[in-house]
Amino acid sequence: MENIVIETRNLRKVYTSKERVGLFKSRTKRVEALRGVSLNVYENEIFGLLGPNGAGKTTLIKILTTLLIPDEGWARVLGFDVVRQADEVRKRLGVMLMGERALYWKLTGRENLEFFGSLYKVPGDILRRRIQEIIDFLGIQDFVDRLVETYSSGQKVLLAFAKALVNDAPLIFLDEPTVALDPARSIEIRRKIKQLREEGKTIFLTTHIMNEAEELCDRVAIIDEGKIVAMGTPNELKKTLRGMSALEADLFGNNLNPLVDQIQRIEGVNRVAVSYETTERGTICRLRILCDSPRDVLPYVIELILQNKLRIHYIKPTEPTLEDVFLYYTGKLLR
Repeated sequence: MENIVIETRNLRKVYTSKERVGLFKSRTKRVEALRGVSLNVYENEIFGLLGPNGAGKTTLIKILTTLLIPDEGWARVLGFDVVRQADEVRKRLGVMLMGERALYWKLTGRENLEFFGSLYKVPGDILRRRIQEIIDFLGIQDFVDRLVETYSSGQKVLLAFAKALVNDAPLIFLDEPTVALDPARSIEIRRKIKQLREEGKTIFLTTHIMNEAEELCDRVAIIDEGKIVAMGTPNELKKTLRGMSALEADLFGNNLNPLVDQIQRIEGVNRVAVSYETTERGTICRLRILCDSPRDVLPYVIELILQNKLRIHYIKPTEPTLEDVFLYYTGKLLR
């Protein structure tokens, strides 16, 4: 049997806050961030967690890394309970959380690594050797001895990644590890993540980049509105679409909501979603349509686009991707 590294059962977490509804009145707002999350992560796998903003990803990671206490349910990491044995869990984790507050800006990158390594009580000679290995591994020699306040966003991401490796932990949490990196650096970091797995590490990964999840992850869980709605290997998840295909179109325009509503009513269309990107040529709207037969649907889609007086940059049928799985289960695009 495979060794279980992370095990959760029925995790629930509710946030409450006061919301003003009048000059002298307020009401309690209740948000269920996690609604009964159960999953296993196995030794030496790269496990991906995908979900839109507000889906519960950050809450789940914070519980697994002992930064939050669940309201119900339990979680064990490397055999230790995250509430009752939090210190034992922390000793065995490397954690890269999204955001830059985990770094000290008035220190150099190397000084940050030395400081965090000392918190893990790594002996001095081993720590210095380990830090140099990490610097070489990630290729951050050019800026590691500069003050962090002078770093670009991408350089801060790389240093946060380096910090997650400083204690040589068997389990590493990577929250958006390639955010703010240029394409060449992103490719290199993905290669490094695979290398860490080859060295025996277990990786718990979040990402908004679907091809990154497909390339890296042995298994993926999709979380939406605090629930795990699908879980499996990327290929297993794509097979759940049961023969559906997709149409993708880039259109020039500002508001596609009327078009989306019209396309959704076409027979054979299952899901429609849109994302927007601002370019020098104007706003490009990317339309993703999950349907039974692109060949049957395409003429109706083109007709509706023209009726709405939108310009087509390109339109084409595509093979189902993990993006389509996400769209099918959540009704949204991840990007």
